[in-house]
Amino acid sequence: MGKKGDLSNFERGMVVGARRAGLSISQSAQLLGFSRTTISRVYKEWCEKGKTSSMRQSCGRKCLVDARGQRRIGRLIQADRRATLTEITTRYNRGMQQSICEATTRTTLRRMGYNSRRPHQQMQKILTVTAINRKPPAAEINTIRDTESGGCEGDSH
Repeated sequence: MGKKGDLSNFERGMVVGARRAGLSISQSAQLLGFSRTTISRVYKEWCEKGKTSSMRQSCGRKCLVDARGQRRIGRLIQADRRATLTEITTRYNRGMQQSICEATTRTTLRRMGYNSRRPHQQMQKILTVTAINRKPPAAEINTIRDTESGGCEGDSH
């Protein structure tokens, strides 16, 4: 049986209720659709600690940039739309007690919907359009095709 995830508080209550009603571990597992290990673990935890809620929600690393920090980053970006990732991180850290790294800033920006924060010089290299790599407008393409084929629009072959 594969991992399904955490049980909700309601499901944990159902496990405890089934066991308290006198059902065996196997009967409870069959009735509720959980493994026998899950049934025994949840019921044992309830017997020992008197609680059925999971504390998994509070585990893991806390997010360094909360909703308020995201609004602050949004204001920094609006103030300077061409700011690089390094500049945004530096400006954000100026007024904060707990500083963040560029990777955290990048992750936060992606979460906010901003996908790219390349340094300004690289962006200019990418966006520079010269006569060599410029895509001609559709009207120019038709004119080029006509001259290459050797005919005019009115000619029929």
